[in-house]
Amino acid sequence: MADSHRHDTVKQMIGIMSDNGWRITEQRREMAEIFARAVGYMSPKDVYDQMTVAYPGVSFDTVYRNLRLLSEMGALEQFYFMEGGLKFRASCLEHHHHHLICINCEKTLTFEYCPMEQLQDLPGNFKIMNHRFEVFGVCEDCQKES
Repeated sequence: MADSHRHDTVKQMIGIMSDNGWRITEQRREMAEIFARAVGYMSPKDVYDQMTVAYPGVSFDTVYRNLRLLSEMGALEQFYFMEGGLKFRASCLEHHHHHLICINCEKTLTFEYCPMEQLQDLPGNFKIMNHRFEVFGVCEDCQKES
């Protein structure tokens, strides 16, 4: 199961790159692999550190620029953590869900319930095109430790 999910994530990210006119280089394929293996969010430094294993000559600027572009394309979700700064994870495109994020260990849990269904009568005749919903707290494991 884990392998097929990993393969799907790589395929999905490469598909988005391709749809946006990107040439699929070995470096970009490696970046997709890194996110497919990742559990939770990764900082640009985390990604850079893993990229340099296979590509010692890659620059941090190149990695960072690619992360931002992949995020704009919708291949990556980005989030700004108070402590950890800007971090990224592979987007979940196969179905709609939301995240619970531990502010201590950054573990991410998904939940299927969508609070947007409860929103009515938004001010200013606002038309929603997309949304994300994240809840921050402390996971069960971190609560036990403290």
